[in-house]
Amino acid sequence: MALQRVTIGMTAHAQLLAVRIEDDVLDALLEAVKGGDWHDLTVEDGTIRLNLSQVLYVRTTLDEHKVGFGAA
Repeated sequence: MALQRVTIGMTAHAQLLAVRIEDDVLDALLEAVKGGDWHDLTVEDGTIRLNLSQVLYVRTTLDEHKVGFGAA
């Protein structure tokens, strides 16, 4: 499974939460956002409890390992 870099934008004071999560955890988060309820997000070092009614956006970036020089 690939790790995803995820940034969650919150309404309260323009807060951002940046985490790295597995694909299945991301899928569960995106499904839960639709409901706007509370959600426990499991990350590498613990659990984050989110009030999804305060989420403005979820930005994902595939966390690929790159070695050497890439061709442009």
